[in-house]
Amino acid sequence: MTDASKISPEKPYRVLCIDGGGMRGIYTAALLDKLTSYYAKLRNVEALDIGKGFDLIAGTSTGSILGCAAAIGRPMSSIVALYEEHGASIFPHRIKDGVLSPLWRAVTKGGRIVRAGDAALKSALRRELQDVTMKQVFDERGISLSIPAVSMEKHRSYVFKKTPESGFRDDNYRLADVCLASSAAPIYRSLAAIRDPDRDSDNFRIFADGGLWANNPVLVAMIDALLCADPDQPIEIFSIGNVSRPAGSQIQSTKVHRSMLSWKLGAEIGPLAIDVQEFAYDQMARFFAGHISKLGRSVTHVRIPQQEAAATMLQYLSLDESRPEALKALIAHGYDDADMVKSLCDRPDHSDGRMIHTLFNEVPPMPKAGVPMEVFR
Repeated sequence: MTDASKISPEKPYRVLCIDGGGMRGIYTAALLDKLTSYYAKLRNVEALDIGKGFDLIAGTSTGSILGCAAAIGRPMSSIVALYEEHGASIFPHRIKDGVLSPLWRAVTKGGRIVRAGDAALKSALRRELQDVTMKQVFDERGISLSIPAVSMEKHRSYVFKKTPESGFRDDNYRLADVCLASSAAPIYRSLAAIRDPDRDSDNFRIFADGGLWANNPVLVAMIDALLCADPDQPIEIFSIGNVSRPAGSQIQSTKVHRSMLSWKLGAEIGPLAIDVQEFAYDQMARFFAGHISKLGRSVTHVRIPQQEAAATMLQYLSLDESRPEALKALIAHGYDDADMVKSLCDRPDHSDGRMIHTLFNEVPPMPKAGVPMEVFR
């Protein structure tokens, strides 16, 4: 435990981290939508500006879409609607279990499918995020952003970043393009060709999904928070994932010799990497937060609690799952988890619940329709 005498009473530097997970992002949006609705009613205001409750927002892949939407003051209900209205166009073909579906995808219309999905996602992002840039969010809203991606030119990790310490490298990138880059999941979607806003119009950079290395971006966010917060300012990191698949695989020793087809031509690796990263980065963040706090710098990491998904949900947890019944199930699960989180917030003896309760009581209000986009013009 950190010595209470060493903890500054000043307002904490608050960070929101949102995991990637494809269409499972609708669960996260639904959870946040219901939680903010609860506290808006309790406080007798129209809605809560969840993005404005944080100094820094980090989001990867589908989490980048939620994070950037929150940063410009869009209500989470609009992001739920985005997935409902455009999910089937973004993922027009679901890679099903077995080998026939991925094999058909590989030898027939795979290129056409990801090209159509790319166009649909571009259109949806431009409609929701318009032409707002990283710098406009920082200047007009005072919110820093850290969005992981992969630069294909050198096969290096890349973080689209605008913070007080980041300089001007990414200032003029549009949020819609940043989200396109961070969510460019190999196999499921096209790589992202993003025009460099500071160079000639035909100069493009190519990016892949940030979930390849930071699907849970909590350590990226912790580093930026340590750089940007005042020296004695306590840091509070609120991390939120999406629906985790029921954990583990029971594999017989005679079944370990898997070929490409057994891994669905690679499509089964993505969900596995998401599950592993969610657990590993959460554990590392807790370790670092604890040890940094022992050195006198208060860093607290809270993972928004989730209930384990029922086995019946497994059929709906593919990254490219966009069937209406799947989206309804994911939304319902998000609402259920919001109820559970709210019950923890009402318990005086639950430390994480009290932190979440304090956060939502201090999030600024906003109109029900969200922050007017004229703010950024």
